[in-house]
Amino acid sequence: YDAGKDGFIDLMELKLMMEKLGAPQTHLGLKNMIKEVDEDLDSKLSFREFLLIFRKAAAGELQEDSGLHALARLSEIDVSTEGVKGAKSFFEAKVQAIHDASRFEEEIKAEQEEKKKQAEELKQRKAAFKELQSTFKQ
Repeated sequence: YDAGKDGFIDLMELKLMMEKLGAPQTHLGLKNMIKEVDEDLDSKLSFREFLLIFRKAAAGELQEDSGLHALARLSEIDVSTEGVKGAKSFFEAKVQAIHDASRFEEEIKAEQEEKKKQAEELKQRKAAFKELQSTFKQ
């Protein structure tokens, strides 16, 4: 459903997804769905925030009449109708998605550490420059 291929589901992509799942929502309903799990307040759903929908559903934290509850309910699997192999594939895909999310988080942490390292190096270079500059002023 990530039509923009940017790794996020925005309002229009969520609208399309809900329509395809047979649970269309109003514009305001879609905004409220995003707002309910939007941890970084960027008005779109990251993969982590998308998974949060299912965690909240499993914990019973979603209102019965909310769009997120409908989404979680539409995305559940019934072993009696899908069979064990279908359920196995479904859960293997979920496990892979969680693994991918963990890898994504690790990449973000590595990027943040690299930025901190670069900032520290810049700070040290500036200090060394000021020290060198002060020797010329004397």
